[in-house]
Amino acid sequence: MRLRQFDLIAFDWDGTLFDSTAIIVRCIQDAVVDVGGQRPSDQAAAWVIGMALHEALAHAAPDVPPVKYPELGVRYRHHYARHQDDLTLFQGALPLLHELRARQHWLAVATGKSRRGLDEALRSVELLGVFDGSRTADETAGKPHPRMLHELMREFGAAPERTLMIGDTTHDLQMALNAGCASVGVSYGAHDVDGFEALRPLFVAHTMADLHDWLLANA
Repeated sequence: MRLRQFDLIAFDWDGTLFDSTAIIVRCIQDAVVDVGGQRPSDQAAAWVIGMALHEALAHAAPDVPPVKYPELGVRYRHHYARHQDDLTLFQGALPLLHELRARQHWLAVATGKSRRGLDEALRSVELLGVFDGSRTADETAGKPHPRMLHELMREFGAAPERTLMIGDTTHDLQMALNAGCASVGVSYGAHDVDGFEALRPLFVAHTMADLHDWLLANA
């Protein structure tokens, strides 16, 4: 087996492995309307995906006063709970993860979801045991702060130059840059790829098949 370029590969969750963007956008929009705010556009709601929940909702709903942020979070979780079983992995994601494990990469999740939300998602698609580690925004710091990646690298003894972050938002790629890690962007998630270039990803995958082929050839 040839030498690996990366020991640790960290994936964002929503919009990168999990096909959840449309549902998250709708849940954000419905939550804002519930507390009396103006319904955000699809683009505005999608842009905040990957950020910590209260920070994301505050950005997506600038007309909602801070005193209502806790209620906004409650309403978002209410709508998300109703639809979380609608979420599915992107086609080809699970075989890719198994192939990477067979090559003895460490696999991790670095996500803006809560710990409870991620654990529920992992159980819902029978992925417990596939990942070697994970970090969530509520137990570390929200993206693009590099704390998630710093903690994962310490956990596995992985050097920054041997760590790869994969995500669908500029928050993911900026986090990798802040942590001194390499990154790969995917264009099929929440953010427009126009903002990716400045953050120097090694590659931008337009489909899960693109991501599969690049990782097996280069990771």
